[in-house]
Amino acid sequence: MSAVAMLGTGIMGAAMARNLLKGGHQVAAWNRTRSRAEPLAADGATVADSPAEAVTGADVIITMLNDGDTALTVLAEASPGLREGQVWAQMGTVGVADVPRLAEFAAQHGLTFTDAPVQGTKQPAEQGKLVVLAAGPESARTILDPLFGVLGSRTHWLDDDGASGAGTRLKLAAVSYAISLTSVIAESIALTEGLGLDPALLGEVLTGGPLDNAYLQVKMKAMLTDDFEPSFAVRNAEKNTRLIHEAAEAAGIRVDVNDASGERFRRVIEQGRGDEDMAATYRASFPA
Repeated sequence: MSAVAMLGTGIMGAAMARNLLKGGHQVAAWNRTRSRAEPLAADGATVADSPAEAVTGADVIITMLNDGDTALTVLAEASPGLREGQVWAQMGTVGVADVPRLAEFAAQHGLTFTDAPVQGTKQPAEQGKLVVLAAGPESARTILDPLFGVLGSRTHWLDDDGASGAGTRLKLAAVSYAISLTSVIAESIALTEGLGLDPALLGEVLTGGPLDNAYLQVKMKAMLTDDFEPSFAVRNAEKNTRLIHEAAEAAGIRVDVNDASGERFRRVIEQGRGDEDMAATYRASFPA
């Protein structure tokens, strides 16, 4: 069993911490807004007052933070508690250009760095069915594989160099699919309604046919019932469209659907719906 510092206990981080605790691991949890970490105490976690306190004595540090800058800032705050030989699994979604900066910080502090973002949202996180996209040295795998086995249904080890950002690059490609598909579903439902038809009819046409899939059913239900409890919030989705654009631009690739999706998310944020699930992009088709 490992002692784990979980830095970042939002929707994903909290669910992951609970699964680690259920798996018999020790967890010290920290979040900038302490109230979001405190419920984990009932599950057996130690709630830390600072990143440094959380990482002190940890075998593994997991970061589930909003972006690369935040991850770097939090690890800098954790510096007094860091020790050489700790394994740092960066599991949030950051930019491709962020990964070498994070890996450099790890090297400077004697940490073993693994770039290991996850594919999946709230429900898979709660069920321990995330897909881990990992790049890191062989020496990290022995300690991380048991943790990843608790957090996810599959782990894809892509590279032995965490600084390569292979995990982050694949994550951005995968999340671009989910973001674009959500926007396509939203526009199709909105168009059905805009043309004077019951939007539920679209579901009747698609269900059971070659275009049907589980993701369609989940997002379509949310849009038809106006139930946007966050599984993957609009703000996070919009951030990801910017990361995807930056990565694609650096690679000389155009991502038109991604960029259009980002514009839809920004309209939804302007409507005051940024904390709702990204299925709320359905509302971007209508006046505020």
